[in-house]
Amino acid sequence: MATNENLPPNVIKQLARELKNLDETPPEGIKVVVNDDDFSTIYADIEGPACTPYENGVFRMKLVLCRDFPHSPPKGYFLTKIFHPNIALNGEICVNTLKRDWNPSLGLRHVLIVVRCLLIEPFPESALNEQAGKLLLENYDEYARHARLYTGIHAQKPKPKFKTGARSESTAALNVDQTNTSVCIVDPKTVISGAMVQPTPLASSLNNMKGASGQEPPTTAPNTVVEIGVSSGSAAAPHVAAVHKKEGGLVKAQVDKKKIDARKKSLKRL
Repeated sequence: MATNENLPPNVIKQLARELKNLDETPPEGIKVVVNDDDFSTIYADIEGPACTPYENGVFRMKLVLCRDFPHSPPKGYFLTKIFHPNIALNGEICVNTLKRDWNPSLGLRHVLIVVRCLLIEPFPESALNEQAGKLLLENYDEYARHARLYTGIHAQKPKPKFKTGARSESTAALNVDQTNTSVCIVDPKTVISGAMVQPTPLASSLNNMKGASGQEPPTTAPNTVVEIGVSSGSAAAPHVAAVHKKEGGLVKAQVDKKKIDARKKSLKRL
C-alpha cells in the first residue's frame, strides 16, 4: 500500500478503495491512471462526449489532493490544451463542485463525472477563459470551430497500429495462384541417357486415347523416325543426333543387302 506524508493513513485507505473501484468499473468515457506510489495526485483520461466540439478527443487531467482532503476539495487541472469557458489557459478547472458546492461525502467518481459533464454543458457566466465564454454567448458556431480546432491539434486519439505484410506460411500457401502451376508426369520411355525429353502434343493425345478406351493405341512403325523437340544447347542434343544417325545407317544397310541378294539371283540364272 502506498504511503504519502501529505495524506493521513485513513485517507490513503479510502483512496485505495475508490481507485480500485474506478479501475474495475470505470465511468463512461473516463479512465483513471492509478499510481500506487502516490495518491495525492490522481490522473484521468477523459473522452470528448459525442455531439460536442470535443468529440473524438482524449483529454488528460489531474486532481491534486491537499492534506485535509476530503474536508477540502481537490484542485482540478487539464493537462491537455482545450478551448473551454470554464478551463483557464493554465488548465485550471472552474466548477462549483470543486468550490462552494464541495461536500466531504463526494467521492472521486462524482468529481470526474462532473468534469466530463462540463464538456457537454459549459457555464459561460463563470468563465476562466473570457474569449471562449464570449464566443459561446455571442456566436456558438465560431466557438465550436475554435474548440474543434484545439481538439484536432492537441487531443487526437492515438491511431492503432497494424502490422502489414505479415502472413503465416499456411496463409501464403493458400494464396498461391493455381493457374501458374503445372504438373509434368514423366514417362520413363521419354528419358534417354538421363536427359528428360519434353512431352510432345502427339504423346499427350495418345495418352488421352488410352485413358478413354482402356487399350493401347496404335504406335508408329518401327522404322519411322519421330522428331523429338530438344532445345539446342542442351546436353541431350548430341545423343539424340547420334541415335538418328544410327537408325539411318541401319536402313541403308538393309537396302544394300537387298541389292546384293538380287545380284546373286541374277548370276544363278546365267
